[in-house]
Formats: sequence, C-alpha cells, structure tokens
Amino acid sequence: MEKKYRNPVPTVDIIIEMPEGIVLIKRKNYPYGWALPGGFVDYGESLEDAAVREAKEETGLDVIELEQFHTYSAPNRDPRQHTISTVFTAKGQGVLRASDDAKDAKLFTEDSLPENFAFDHREIVKEYFKKKNQKSSQVETGGLGLGIGGSACSEQSEERRFLKQNRNPSQLGRSRKSSE
Repeated sequence: MEKKYRNPVPTVDIIIEMPEGIVLIKRKNYPYGWALPGGFVDYGESLEDAAVREAKEETGLDVIELEQFHTYSAPNRDPRQHTISTVFTAKGQGVLRASDDAKDAKLFTEDSLPENFAFDHREIVKEYFKKKNQKSSQVETGGLGLGIGGSACSEQSEERRFLKQNRNPSQLGRSRKSSE
C-alpha cells in the first residue's frame, strides 16, 4: 500500500503600500473578514508571480518593488487547511477596486484598522507596522539595529523551539491566542 503524504499548501499574501495606507480586502468567501490580498500559488508559478497575480486579481492594482517580508506557517493559521504563506510588500499603482474573491477593497492606516480580520492577518499587519516604525526610527536616528530580517528570524527560531519542546503544533496557536 502506497503511503499518502499530507503536505501544507503554499500561498502568498501581499501588503500593498499606497500613499494613504495599506490595502485590505473584505473576503467574499469563507473565512470571512478583512484580509491582505493573496491566495494559492498555481502549479508552475513562482511565489513572486503569484503575489503579483493575486494583487491584480483582487485589487486591480499593479505592484512594483516587490520584496519578501516573512513566511507564516502555523498549522492553524487557515481554518480550511494547513497553509504556508509567504508575505510580500510592494508599492501599488493604479486605481483600487475590489474584484475576484474580494467583496470590498479599502486603504487603512495603522490607526484605522478594521476589527474583523480573517486568518492571522491582524498579527501580520501589526508586525508589518511594528517593523516599518522600527526601520523609520533607525533611519531617523542613524541606528543600525536588526531591521526587518532580524526579528523575523528570531520569531522563526522561537516557533521552532516551541514545536521541539511541545511536539504538538496545534498548541502553538493556542499559546499565541492566550497571550494576546
């Protein structure tokens, strides 16, 4: 009998920066709520191409200056199945309009974020603003610090340590939720 493997599914999300804020979409489909534009990577498609495609499909925007931000892999981050999302940042160009899986698309600042997020996107957006603010203060003061990559690496190490110690990935999400 051949062994069947269950592997996580690769996805992308994209933080699209505009002068007035970042783009969030209101999802038409379950799980409902506000989310970063994104979706599943098609077979034969690179992560970068998937991010550009999803941005265009869901928001109507073209994106430039695409950069990887962080990868999120908690097994319970998507209630439908185990996904691994590589999140990108980019600058948006064009006219924002909701389409495809998006019921609505709006710009939000750090101080005007909506209440109901889908997936783990509230945490991703908070981490984005935290790192952006840290980077801005380092530039203003001339400090070197860890910048964007440093704390992401330490968070990944922390997640690995947790999983090694507990050997039960389903506890990771509960641990984070109880500390929020």
